Amino acid sequence: MQMALARRALGRRWLGRPVCRPLHAGPRLRALSLADCEAVNRGDRPLPERFNFAGDVLDQWARKEETGERPARPALWWVSGQGAEVKWSFGELGILSRKAANVLAQPGGLARGDRVAVILPRVPEWWLVNVACMRTGLVFMPGTTQLTAKDILYRLRASKARGLVASEEVAPAVEAVVSECPDLKTKLLVSPRSRPGWLSFQELFQCASAEHGPVDTGSREPAAIYFTSGTTGSPKMAQHSHSSLGIGYTLCGRHWLDLKPSDTIWNLSDTGWIKAAIGSVFAPWLQGACVFVHQMAQFDPDTLLDTLTTYPITTLCCAPTVYRMLVQKDLERYQFLQLRHCLTGGEPLNAEVREQWKRQTGLDLHEGYGQTEVGIICANLKGQDIKPGSMGKGVLPYDVQIIDENGNILPAGEEGEIALSLKPARPFSFFSEYVDNPGKTAATERGAFYVTGDRGVRDSDGYFWFVGRADDVIITSGYRIGPFEVESALIEHPAVVESAVVSSPDPVRGEVVKAFVVLSAPFKSSDPKQLTRELQEHVKNVTAPYKYPRKVEFVEQLPKTITGKIKRNVLRDQEWGRT
Repeated sequence: MQMALARRALGRRWLGRPVCRPLHAGPRLRALSLADCEAVNRGDRPLPERFNFAGDVLDQWARKEETGERPARPALWWVSGQGAEVKWSFGELGILSRKAANVLAQPGGLARGDRVAVILPRVPEWWLVNVACMRTGLVFMPGTTQLTAKDILYRLRASKARGLVASEEVAPAVEAVVSECPDLKTKLLVSPRSRPGWLSFQELFQCASAEHGPVDTGSREPAAIYFTSGTTGSPKMAQHSHSSLGIGYTLCGRHWLDLKPSDTIWNLSDTGWIKAAIGSVFAPWLQGACVFVHQMAQFDPDTLLDTLTTYPITTLCCAPTVYRMLVQKDLERYQFLQLRHCLTGGEPLNAEVREQWKRQTGLDLHEGYGQTEVGIICANLKGQDIKPGSMGKGVLPYDVQIIDENGNILPAGEEGEIALSLKPARPFSFFSEYVDNPGKTAATERGAFYVTGDRGVRDSDGYFWFVGRADDVIITSGYRIGPFEVESALIEHPAVVESAVVSSPDPVRGEVVKAFVVLSAPFKSSDPKQLTRELQEHVKNVTAPYKYPRKVEFVEQLPKTITGKIKRNVLRDQEWGRT
């Protein structure tokens, strides 16, 4: 009874009184079908000059619901884990996202082209604001709720963000730095409680009109910015267009995710990363599928398994770390309701985990490999033979090659850098640029290729095998962590004279952050365990908590090399050579 009441209350909160009118704002002058999007993806049709995902895709699915061409089932299905539940059709998503668009544009005072930082957990408002930004032509900039005040300050200042939408747990960190962000004009709080200095998203939403026509955005107009870690300096701002996101994942949705309108996909990615955009917005909704979301603030394998036995989820996508945890359970005890297709990515997948999952569930794990800048590059597609340890074959629209340091294509079996051809033209699904960083943008190209920064091997059958990063970026539990960020946090502690941060092997996460630390004289007699915990807590407080070093080793000195990169290479080779 309590659960039913919670669901009804949540429904009233969003939809209010019944809407007795068509669920779309009016016909658009163009009609871009799913087949058209796929043809653009394959290169068989030119990119349209104008495109808006909300108007050209989501509203089209809403019209198909009205005519009965799409079954009456949710487009978004969210559960809190505490009894609350939201189910929205594409029509309802259209109504609610128009209301959210009016909140951003009117009391929010934001205009086309403005950048909006969105720091929210897995709550329905994240999807509403995402679509509302598309409708209004705002540039959506997601961030994980693990960001510290220092992280938020950097993002707001570097992007010159005009707006911010945040949850209650993030508000204190924002307030600590907002005086240093002169470009920020609007702060919207997603919370049932009000807060001085913030506009209440919920209150404004209830009063907002549901009438809003989407901005007629250009296909290559900026739509989103993702902050991505590198080996040196602060995170770069990778900017994507309306078409790179809104059309670029059409074939991914059909052939890797294997989605149809009757499917329900559960993607566990954090809302701060592009994988949430791929697996929880663009690829599923291009195919008319249902996106399932469990709020699950802290990952719990038992909750995940119970959810798969309770809800009709057909498609599961999560990092290899999650599967490593799941195969430790007795999976044969669980009867998954409708699960038929499992995907993974974000870090290399162990062959042993793949085998254990297959043995216990009867389902294959379809690994994919990609980057924030260009999306999915390689994948084990549905129906394709899987070679254990391989990340699959190159996927359209990309021509994937292994090249040497001079940009020459290497033969099968030779190790080199994984690269994407820029001929006959740079693919539209690429990121547009690193904002305000033309040097870094130019550095991604080598001759006729975009270089990923990853090293790999291609076999004679066209399958690709990941070898490692060409730089120092650490990939753990699906997170990308730049060592410089962790080293910069450590050096702020009085105990640290010098540090070097590298990846270290880990049986559950694949690899974790390890810090080699040279101590200052007053701390050399400190208890190592206590000091390790102190340094870990320090890093958690200075930067996003997921970046903290899970391993710390105190050393008398670091390798005597000219650069930090060479120093890290020496230590990383030493670390991985122990396994």
